[in-house]
Amino acid sequence: MERFVRLISMAPLLLLLGLPFALAGHDYGQALSKSILFFEAQRSGFLPHNQRVTWRANSGLYDGKANGVDLVGGYYDAGDNVKFGLPMAFTITMMSWSIVEYGKQMASSGELSHAMDAVKWGTDYLIKAHPEPYVLYGEVGDGNSDHYCWQRPEDMTTNRQAYKIDPSNPGSDLAGETAAAMAAASLVFRHSNPAYANELLSHAHQLFDFADKYRGKYDGSISVAQKYYQSISGYNDELLWAAAWLYQATDNQYYLNYLGKNGDALGGTGWAMNEFSWDVKYAGVQTLVAKFLMQGKAGAYASVFEKYQEKAEFFMCSCVGKGSRNVQKTPGGLIFRQRWNNMQFVTSASFLTAVYSDYLASAGKNMNCASGNVSPTELLSFSKSQVDYLLGDNPRATSYMVGYGNNHPQQVHHRASSIVSIKVNPSFVSCRGGYATWFSRKASDPNLLVGAVVGGPDENDNFADQRDNYEQTEPATYNNAPLFGLLARLSGGHGGYNQLLPVVAPAPKPQPKPTPQPKITPAPASSSSPIAVEQKLTTSWIANGKNYYRYSTIVTNKSAKTLTDLKLSISKLYGPIWGLTLSGDSYVFPSWLNSLPAGKSLEFVYIHSASPADVSVSSYTLA
Repeated sequence: MERFVRLISMAPLLLLLGLPFALAGHDYGQALSKSILFFEAQRSGFLPHNQRVTWRANSGLYDGKANGVDLVGGYYDAGDNVKFGLPMAFTITMMSWSIVEYGKQMASSGELSHAMDAVKWGTDYLIKAHPEPYVLYGEVGDGNSDHYCWQRPEDMTTNRQAYKIDPSNPGSDLAGETAAAMAAASLVFRHSNPAYANELLSHAHQLFDFADKYRGKYDGSISVAQKYYQSISGYNDELLWAAAWLYQATDNQYYLNYLGKNGDALGGTGWAMNEFSWDVKYAGVQTLVAKFLMQGKAGAYASVFEKYQEKAEFFMCSCVGKGSRNVQKTPGGLIFRQRWNNMQFVTSASFLTAVYSDYLASAGKNMNCASGNVSPTELLSFSKSQVDYLLGDNPRATSYMVGYGNNHPQQVHHRASSIVSIKVNPSFVSCRGGYATWFSRKASDPNLLVGAVVGGPDENDNFADQRDNYEQTEPATYNNAPLFGLLARLSGGHGGYNQLLPVVAPAPKPQPKPTPQPKITPAPASSSSPIAVEQKLTTSWIANGKNYYRYSTIVTNKSAKTLTDLKLSISKLYGPIWGLTLSGDSYVFPSWLNSLPAGKSLEFVYIHSASPADVSVSSYTLA
């Protein structure tokens, strides 16, 4: 940038009725595909045989050589040719979180493998950048010399010095974010490549230890980063962020204890934020810890985790305009924080509100804001409104994703896309010659940077599509990383599972001892009852020497009328349940459902260490 001061196995919680509102108007699946493709244009190093952005070629092939380390690979952060470690690690964390939450939706659209490839391109580099437990390389190249030149990555003549942190020159924010990225990515590869996932976790543990033991801001050690990615928020948020991801990835109580014991001291329970970005992670931490609380994992730290959740909901309320200090919005309704690459704040906030809406829906809860209650549907509607604005539903009718829609940026502030491909014209483009010939050229880019999300409009919804307008026309990897998870959610719907079920559950294993047999729990009326209730055991596993069983229960309206006011009686239940709301002594429809049309079904799940619970219909109305 120019300057800046599993796949997882989950039991279903399927609502066969679909979403509460139609996600129509935009082709979110197409936008998803394009948003992931952008990362291939940002690749540094030896490009793979299946590279789809064919106007790019190999670059940065000697990165790290002068420092005696192999740092070939990774991503260029934005429209320049520097590899900045902090935003790159945040990008990988957010890509991984996108897959952890919405990998099933990506799989159904055929994009999961591309998304996982995008993560691995980054983590392969991070592994190289961490050659020793207490050494981490955090930058290759420097912004000053890079910005003096306008060259294709393939022609780079700029300084490629590498910069590192170590015990004498610490960087807890950089090490913490990289630990978070490694831990989050381990969830992505847990089932498809367990050896690689374990390798990532090993690095994550070491990096967290490094970050916590040798504390300091990374830009004090890598001073060349200060002008471009200054760590204004410090490193406390990254320490908590890394601990949260390590807990999610490992279920190791040490990291839960860290969150509980350090929440106050490190600001997790104190900072009420209306920003989430590569620099400021508090809202992300608070959202994850709120999830742990809703999962029933807080234990002795429940009161502390409730404070985290209060701050998470402060962020959510401020986004939807019902908080005590709301985010600023343009007349067209877009979140606005600053003129310089404002869209990064839009995509990251919209991702958090979408994820939190699913957490709330899975828990059967609403959110209490200063100006009234907010339902999960309202929170998701906000996320959708921001994506729709980005894709063209705005006063200018401009799509801020390159290559999507009929009216999108043509003069992107991006060295590689603005200069003719080296495969078309291999003539060398010099450092200053690139400015004279290509930067100043008042024409569309010769290479379409498909999927790139640019900085976007100003506070009045105005936008100037000019290459030298880097505040508005420069893209960045961290603009796209949270967006592709959000697009997967909007494209694929709820996904048919509960967001609160454990992200990393012990792998199901065949048990030598008999397991409870599936059984049908009939409604108390006759066999011709208009409501059928069927239970089945879906999986079982052993954790800490104890057997756990996951049950799925399907309630079907067999009548020709609409079912309302359903009340279920559930006894002999000894664990958490998802997909119903407890009302007095009965269980009723979840908050996002108030009726069941003829022939339709809903499914709820529960986990406990016993035979199936007794489920029966107490009362209902057919209208």
